[in-house]
Amino acid sequence: MSENSISKKEAILHVKDLSVSFQQGEKKTHIVKNVSFNVERNTTVALVGESGSGKSLTAHSIMRLLPYPAAFHPSGEIWFSSEACATEVCDDDQRTELLSRSLKSMTAIRGCDIGMIFQEPMSALNPLQTVEKQVGESVTRNQKLSKAETREKILSLLDDVHIIDPVSKLKSYPHQLSGGQRQRVMIAMALANRPKLLIADEPTTALDVTVQKEILDLLRELQDQYHMSILLITHDLGVVKYMADKVLVMQDGEIVERGETHDILNHPEHSYTKLLMDSYPKGEAVTLCDPIDECPVVVSTDDLHVKFNVSKPLFGTCKDFFHALKGVNVQLYEGSTLGVLGESGSGKSTLALAILRLIKSTGTIELDGHSISHLSEKALRPLRSSMQVVFQDPFSSLSPRMSVKQIISEGLHLQGDLSGAVIDQQVDDIMLEVGLDPETKHRYPHEFSGGQRQRIAIARAFILNPRVVFLDEPTSALDRAVQMQVIELLRKLQEQRKLSYVFISHDIHVIKAISHSIMVIKNGEVVEYGDAKEVLENPVHSYTQKLLAATLDS
Repeated sequence: MSENSISKKEAILHVKDLSVSFQQGEKKTHIVKNVSFNVERNTTVALVGESGSGKSLTAHSIMRLLPYPAAFHPSGEIWFSSEACATEVCDDDQRTELLSRSLKSMTAIRGCDIGMIFQEPMSALNPLQTVEKQVGESVTRNQKLSKAETREKILSLLDDVHIIDPVSKLKSYPHQLSGGQRQRVMIAMALANRPKLLIADEPTTALDVTVQKEILDLLRELQDQYHMSILLITHDLGVVKYMADKVLVMQDGEIVERGETHDILNHPEHSYTKLLMDSYPKGEAVTLCDPIDECPVVVSTDDLHVKFNVSKPLFGTCKDFFHALKGVNVQLYEGSTLGVLGESGSGKSTLALAILRLIKSTGTIELDGHSISHLSEKALRPLRSSMQVVFQDPFSSLSPRMSVKQIISEGLHLQGDLSGAVIDQQVDDIMLEVGLDPETKHRYPHEFSGGQRQRIAIARAFILNPRVVFLDEPTSALDRAVQMQVIELLRKLQEQRKLSYVFISHDIHVIKAISHSIMVIKNGEVVEYGDAKEVLENPVHSYTQKLLAATLDS
């Protein structure tokens, strides 16, 4: 049955000719243009596209969460079946048109008939409220319950989303939970009033592969349990293949292709869909020295340990420690990439911070054959330029108050008395090298896309001509097509500069495309370490096998 032949009465959600525009002064910007689609009962429809395609704006229009009146709808209708129907067809009085409702009256629908899971639970949850308080607000939104009844309902919801020992989590704050736990709390809040439609906006973007699969399995389980429809917003075709019945492909605010998931993924017709299908990181690591172990060793560690105090006694010394790294040995060769795999909390980032001497550790750390383990900060400072880092989220790692030129050149000002003309030239050169227009150097980070911001972060690190660069989840917040561009850029820079990388990621597709060797860390211990191809094709440890089994194919 074609999309146009499904009437709004047969669909729980019927979107017709939806447009979204923004007005700033006299300027009008048209972003979503005459979008039409349906979500049928007990089905999952995936809205797919890159950042800026209009996916989230479309979803937020359904919930009326746009910044009105700056945002407005030049055209469109959104019909929602607000009551459960005994048959597949609903009567007119069971349907409501959402765009014509007042924003105040939308509160009766938000979180009740339509639930929403947002992309980043850490920013969507209130950092000052406990889990019990936040889930409780959702539970009591439209029903009066006693304190005991509310608590019982909260525990039931946390149990439904498979939070282990929910009682112990009631008094926890968001920062005390893992990424997967925070996402489960968000799902519990969204499902508190048994909605008929759940809008999931990139629900697994920054999660580990095992947690991602657990969350998707949970959503499918709850969908069957609650007889719920899901509108899934994502750029990940692996998630689409695993979850969706139907796919809508969105580009520049328009739906360019639609159909059954199997048909779209196996026989894409539109060029943009084909581009998305071909955008998974691929290729092989750059070979600068063969065999690699005959190259000079740039960084090595021997019996590296990191531990943190669990408690701080008022008197005496702390006797309770958390061991974040346990006897880790690393050999990083010139021009090679060490991929570090593991789930959140496994010790991946701790390893990078320890080698960079940004946290205390025991054991030996060597840079170009010289021990830096016990150097003072003053003695270490001249060596800092040899080891640089690129962080996961370029938007939070770049100062919003500094121009691109100021951000990229900040390290140069610490190296000595360079003239303004020399600094200007070096900034222009590195911007060209990473694929940025030097004419934009006086702009600020918010004026760039996510991929461009990550190129700025790469330029900031590479302008100092480092020997080794630590890349901590540098592509996890980016669309697949942009991920591929960043990976290709890193390969090119590695080949030109004979750089060594420590590439930290939970994304096996990305690790495979850039790494010569792979280290797998679990609970601070290295459980597998070896040639990248061998580790990925013939994993020995059960934990590595688990990570590979949880990876979703596109």
